[in-house]
Amino acid sequence: MNRALFLDRDGIVNVDHGYVHKRKDFQFVDGIFDLVRTSTEAGRKNIIVTNQAGIGRGYYGEQDFQDLMSWVKSEFSRNGGTLHGIYFCPHHPEFGLDEFKLACACRKPMPGMLLQAIREFDIDPKASSLIGDKISDADAGLNAGIGQNIIVSSRLRHPNRLVEIASNLKEAERMIVF
Repeated sequence: MNRALFLDRDGIVNVDHGYVHKRKDFQFVDGIFDLVRTSTEAGRKNIIVTNQAGIGRGYYGEQDFQDLMSWVKSEFSRNGGTLHGIYFCPHHPEFGLDEFKLACACRKPMPGMLLQAIREFDIDPKASSLIGDKISDADAGLNAGIGQNIIVSSRLRHPNRLVEIASNLKEAERMIVF
């Protein structure tokens, strides 16, 4: 079985400017390339799991998201890391439009995206790590049985003592045993 590093997108991979869907607005978080390079060298599968309600709200289309993420994937490759998978949830239970307005099993804190990646990449969840910036990220990891869940935030605390808190990506990277 494989070990994985699951990453939230907005706030972890890129600065969260709100519904980012264009290259010109995409700003990589300091340290993300180093983190993914280290993880790649350690043989982990690097997988983004991201709620993308902007699709469901009609702010941008799925193709806009796919085009942006194709570029993001190439930027990681150019910087010595590999993104093995990108999973996204376009749904929102209250503000989604048409078929996107639903409570689903993939929107974090539900574990659907993580469980799909675990199946598709033959991942050992207990030997894997997740880094997010919201409690819902850590809850999704806990719900999927991910062994190490880290929130990068100077403001948040999680009620589950198994969730670790880091002040930045460098600190989160030091917490992971690669």
